[in-house]
Amino acid sequence: VPDLGTDLKLTLYQYKTCPFCSKVRVFLDYHGIPYEIVEVNPVMRQEIKWSAYRKVPILVVNGSTQLNDSSVIISTLMTYLMSKEKTISQILACYPEIKAKNDSGKEVTEFGNKYWVMVNDADCGQLYPEKDSRKEDIKWRKWADDWLVHLISPNVYRTPGEALASFDYIVSEGKFGKFEGFFAKYFGAAAMWIIAKRLKKRHNLQEDVRQDLYKAVNDWVAAIGKKKKFMGGDNPNLADLAVFGVLRVMDGLQAFNDMMENTKVKNWYKRMEKVVHHHAE
Repeated sequence: VPDLGTDLKLTLYQYKTCPFCSKVRVFLDYHGIPYEIVEVNPVMRQEIKWSAYRKVPILVVNGSTQLNDSSVIISTLMTYLMSKEKTISQILACYPEIKAKNDSGKEVTEFGNKYWVMVNDADCGQLYPEKDSRKEDIKWRKWADDWLVHLISPNVYRTPGEALASFDYIVSEGKFGKFEGFFAKYFGAAAMWIIAKRLKKRHNLQEDVRQDLYKAVNDWVAAIGKKKKFMGGDNPNLADLAVFGVLRVMDGLQAFNDMMENTKVKNWYKRMEKVVHHHAE
């Protein structure tokens, strides 16, 4: 993939422990793209008060163009990497913002085409070498957002002890005031333990949520198959980067250790860690 060079100044507004933010950082690090981070206070969110879009990640390009939604950010930058005929703003127009109501009647913002990298036929072969490469890449990127992400909270807040350890990690890595941090840790941990139980019900997870996590990562490893290093073949594709980005937020927590011990994901994960770290240097 061509080098992005230094023609873009990128600022990433994030919560460090958010899986969607982690996905974006993995993409940028793998491609060796420099960026600045603004850690957002999750309580007041003052750092993004200028934005009508109130979620993270938000990526600001050259101080003016705002990209929302992790998958839109990744697809836009990948399109730009592959073909520099269009500006970021022009590419962004391919991912229209759509307002819709979800099942419970709440208005949500979605983005059209967000898993599509907008490349011409000549570049398409470079990005998607095999017949089904594009279809598989889109399918598993979507799976990472629609299923895998929802397994993180129920697993890292599974018990009161795990919830406390998770919040300890969130507070130490995030941007909290002294008292905010104290309250976030103890009240947040208790609240998330309760919410995790609700999430378990909402997403029809098993009584032991670890089993859903184990099955998900084993399904992912099985889809890669034994002959390939990555879903993308010899090099990671966007699905590899997305799945790695989501799983990486659990690193250092009990759920992560259990996953590494009880599934077949370890070799792929270690390979990903190596290539992402190597490219980021």
